[in-house]
Amino acid sequence: MGVTQYLRIPHDRIGVLIGHNGEVKCELERLSASRIMVDSEDGSVCVEGVEGEDPVKTLRVVEAIKAIGRGFSPEKALALLNDDSLLLDIISLAHLSPKTLKRVKGRIIGEKGKARRVIETLTGVKVSVYGKTVSLIGYPEQIEVARDAIEMLIRGIPHSTVYSFLERKKRTMEPEW
Repeated sequence: MGVTQYLRIPHDRIGVLIGHNGEVKCELERLSASRIMVDSEDGSVCVEGVEGEDPVKTLRVVEAIKAIGRGFSPEKALALLNDDSLLLDIISLAHLSPKTLKRVKGRIIGEKGKARRVIETLTGVKVSVYGKTVSLIGYPEQIEVARDAIEMLIRGIPHSTVYSFLERKKRTMEPEW
């Protein structure tokens, strides 16, 4: 038997993980050479790697499932399986009071999604704001910059300052991105 991993995803994301007629789950299993069992009652997921297959694929599919559980579309999460250099980074906002959480999520998303769009455009990172988390999919150096920008927004730094920071970082990092 190969590697076995267990995780939980929010109940309202189970349907997204399984997909229409099980298409998403089947695609994840095919790409990772793993068997995925989902308990739709409690949101627990068991991922079993197939004996003789690359165990790294099993670990990568767990990251993709976590990404789906954190609000990413299956298409964006599948990128984690297609490129070993991509990472999933999850920033917890659980320490914030409900009122502060709502305000901070609003700041990160921005009016009509502007702040999130600017972060995604200037860093190349995909951003998902879901529940009490902000999740990022991108390359390590991109995630570092996006995380810094999000932490600035959490601390209440003005959007204009954060956008200037991102513009500067983009100019200095351009060849790498």
